[in-house]
Amino acid sequence: MYVTWPCPLPDGTSGEEMALCFEQRRSRRLLVIPPLFDEANKFRHQLSEVMRRLDEGGVDCFLPDLPGCNESMAPLHAQTLAGWRQAVGAAAAHFGAAHVLAVRSGCWLVPDDVPAALYAPAKPAQVLRNMLRARVLAAKEAGHPETAEALLDDARSNGIVLAGWQLGAELVGELETAVYDPSPRHRVVEQAELGGRPLWLRAENDFDAAQAETLAAIVMAEMADR
Repeated sequence: MYVTWPCPLPDGTSGEEMALCFEQRRSRRLLVIPPLFDEANKFRHQLSEVMRRLDEGGVDCFLPDLPGCNESMAPLHAQTLAGWRQAVGAAAAHFGAAHVLAVRSGCWLVPDDVPAALYAPAKPAQVLRNMLRARVLAAKEAGHPETAEALLDDARSNGIVLAGWQLGAELVGELETAVYDPSPRHRVVEQAELGGRPLWLRAENDFDAAQAETLAAIVMAEMADR
């Protein structure tokens, strides 16, 4: 089901965001953080199926919308990684989630002191380069050549639209310079453990039942060990 939750805003107030929940007031409670940007759509179905399997295994699951993402009414161009990290911390506290499952770029937002399973974490600069490359290729095909260097130079001051996402200049700067290393408290789940082709490399949005089963089993094992 879907519920609303109070998400902190940069001005110190809070706004309402949506969250997908599988909840039966059980003791094991998990916050799920999806990928950011274009990979969010590729994992939407997959993560709902992972949550369904966790629910069947006795785990309450909560996947919150972050400001500017999915159904959020907050302006995307005003968002930052720091603001999203604050939102994740607030969501974990609100839902009483003591564990986190994060996927790809969502891994950047997980608090260091919270036990977490990090599925195939990406590097911020690489994600930015990939989105720039996709825009350059699309512009070339449309007959309006652009270069990644010129786009990035302008984006540092004015922001940019990449993969349909309006990124503000501050967020672009964070992606370009951020150094991400998982916390020792976090369990990194590599794609090889799930098997098969990664969803983010598939041409169309897809669902993989075997990978969903395996990821859910890994998360439940991690929660049992903590």
